[in-house]
Amino acid sequence: MTHTFVCTSCGKRIDTQTHASHCDCGGLFELDFIPPAWDSARIDRTAWNIFRYRDFMAVDSDAWHGVTMGEGMTPIINLDDHSGCLLKMDYFMPTLSFKDRGAATLVAHMKAIGVTHCVQDSSGNAGNSVAAYAARAGISCEIYVPEGTSPKKITMIEAHGAKVHVVPGSRDHCADVCRQQVAEHGAYYANHVYNPYFYEGMKAYIYETFEQLGRIPANIVIPVGNGTLFIGVVKALEHLVASGAIERFPNIIALQSEKCDPLYQARRQGLDHPAIVTPTPTMAEGIAIGVPMRGAEILDMMRKHDIKVVTCPEDKILEARATLARRGIYCEHTTAANYAAWLHYCELYGPTPNTLITMCGAGIKSDH
Repeated sequence: MTHTFVCTSCGKRIDTQTHASHCDCGGLFELDFIPPAWDSARIDRTAWNIFRYRDFMAVDSDAWHGVTMGEGMTPIINLDDHSGCLLKMDYFMPTLSFKDRGAATLVAHMKAIGVTHCVQDSSGNAGNSVAAYAARAGISCEIYVPEGTSPKKITMIEAHGAKVHVVPGSRDHCADVCRQQVAEHGAYYANHVYNPYFYEGMKAYIYETFEQLGRIPANIVIPVGNGTLFIGVVKALEHLVASGAIERFPNIIALQSEKCDPLYQARRQGLDHPAIVTPTPTMAEGIAIGVPMRGAEILDMMRKHDIKVVTCPEDKILEARATLARRGIYCEHTTAANYAAWLHYCELYGPTPNTLITMCGAGIKSDH
């Protein structure tokens, strides 16, 4: 089955077989795909991976069989006996991060359309996921990372056979350098922000939760840098609401680093586009995105669903990490920021039980 891309700027339609990363006008692609109504009978219970939900995702072919590594299906646990906080243990996935869902669907698409070499920019987790899945699919890979990326993430990327380019400067500058290389040399841009197939995999975060719990928690904490998980979550929740599978859209608590908060500032100022900010160094490297490329789309979703954005206090990240570790949960700093931001949200708005927080990445990946 083939699908169609639609340019978010000019509306041009183009077959998803294209190797172009965006429209000729510069606009980013969206998939023209409306999933069928949610029906649990359509879950393929013989597939112990995100592709059990492929009837509700834009999956082109059976190429996923040679790509999947059992990503997804991560457990949900109680943090403790009193807070009402649930943790989805996404660092249990093959490359120890939540990005594996999106990497699996993106690389399966790449394999289906005959990509042999790809390039991507990343702060670490997405780069490692794409490198791993590309290796499994027999696709050569180059990853551009900003200086300051956790050395252990770089080691993992290189271990998969990918070539790593460390770029001086910010995460946003790293993306600019990578995109310039793509423009000059024509490699397939396997970027988790540009490519809509990545979001198809991220939708499984919600589908899994709904299958596992039989419900959707009242509150869902989502970190937002480039917004890949956020967009996937919103799309999946809208699908469940439209299907009548859940009665109402839950309260999404979006979080940013207080050191890099263009979407928080945009919401505070009532802007349609991300605010112009000057990022400063943060331990939450995974969400240190000063110029989110789909920022206008994210803000539109936030207005539509009245989603609040909260910032994570930088001086609370290590404390949050230690608290989680003493509960047996050893997560990376950006993941600890999710918990710290939820605690800050509770300070601002009162106790917030029945909350789901993603444990995005394993602690060993950012043991600075």
